Amino acid sequence: MTLRSNARVAGIAFLVYIAAALSGTVLSRQASSGEGAAARLASIASHVPLMRTAILLELVGCFCALVLAVTLYAITRDVDPDLAMLVLVCRVTEGVIGAVALPISLGRLWLATAAPATAPDPATMGALGAYLFQLRSWDSDLPATFFAVGSTLFSYLLLRGRIVPAWLAWLGLFASILVLGCLPLQMVGILGSPVTDLMWMPMLAFELLLAFRFIVRGAAIAQRQPA
Repeated sequence: MTLRSNARVAGIAFLVYIAAALSGTVLSRQASSGEGAAARLASIASHVPLMRTAILLELVGCFCALVLAVTLYAITRDVDPDLAMLVLVCRVTEGVIGAVALPISLGRLWLATAAPATAPDPATMGALGAYLFQLRSWDSDLPATFFAVGSTLFSYLLLRGRIVPAWLAWLGLFASILVLGCLPLQMVGILGSPVTDLMWMPMLAFELLLAFRFIVRGAAIAQRQPA
């Protein structure tokens, strides 16, 4: 594909990814609301269509990550092919981890809707449900970390190659470093809401602006600059 085609595909993938991620998160929280594993499983049992839709949206997000891996590499490889390849690897890893984590969501859905004849006893169900909900929380942080590393390198390549206006590349670099710095603290329990929610706002602004620019104007031909 041409540079302009890659930019347009990347812009569309950014928008689809954002829509799928936000919608999937909202639907998943609605479907599994409540205090404690038993209450959350009961909520899923009452909102099966919402949970199934959230899982499908997560799958869409995984494919978007793979599309972005290829297109972002094509856009930035002329700046630094090694760093561009590392961006590709990070985004592919992000998508693969997200796909591998889908059985956890499917496991919660099965546990919530299992027939009495095949369902575990209440004690086992409570323990297994608590484990699956906690495991899903950790698995969302891991692909996000690879995303943050890839986004940081990608923003640096945008800035170095003058592919987009400098202010937009700087916004991406700031947003990526912010998320990359906060995610490890979130994983070990030092940071929580609302900080862990607000840290994504600059990233959301960057990706929306970048997506529309790629779709409307494409990407500039990369200029090789000294590191």
